[in-house]
Amino acid sequence: MLDAYARDVDATVGGVGGEMAAPGPRIGILGGTFDPVHVGHLVAATWAREALSLERVLLVVANVPWQKAGTRAVTPAEDRFSMVEAAVAGVTGVEPCRVEIDRGGPSYTVDTVRELQVAMPSVRPYVIVGADVAAELGTWQEVDELRKAVILVVVDRGGVGPGEDPPGWHVERLSIPALDISSSQLRERLAQGRSVDFLIPEPAIRCIRQLNLYAGTR
Repeated sequence: MLDAYARDVDATVGGVGGEMAAPGPRIGILGGTFDPVHVGHLVAATWAREALSLERVLLVVANVPWQKAGTRAVTPAEDRFSMVEAAVAGVTGVEPCRVEIDRGGPSYTVDTVRELQVAMPSVRPYVIVGADVAAELGTWQEVDELRKAVILVVVDRGGVGPGEDPPGWHVERLSIPALDISSSQLRERLAQGRSVDFLIPEPAIRCIRQLNLYAGTR
């Protein structure tokens, strides 16, 4: 799957666990459950691409999000991918990515970075996370290896003061408008048949209706 992102790239050196490769294509990785995708995700992706001069940002849809395992029912991965695919259609430099779905099992960012670096050995991966997620990086799979391999982009929402950078990471800070959007609240509104206009991209809303996701959608 990630071979599709390796077009026009001159493969050199790289790999998870080694030092940062020589400068190559700058690719953003914004992973998530996207249940549902919403405008906050797209703002983070597009602002990161512009601010950091990324070639593209991949919205990587988790297959089995290990952080949510056993906490709630999660919409099937293929349906979540369809929502993301619809949401970013026509958005320059932002692409849906199903590598974690195709890989199967629990989804770990370190595995996705490995696959990306196999497909594009000279790539410079920029992993985009919210400030709240940055505070929990110590719980991630093979975090020491990941720390060596990527540039961490920490997204600070406007009006929220930046915290301390996670120690040992190469960190870039990105400030975006304060968009207090909760996926759980969106699911609740959809289940109640209430409007989510301007919170979820319109193509994704149409996809939700077509797939009859979140019971009670209008």
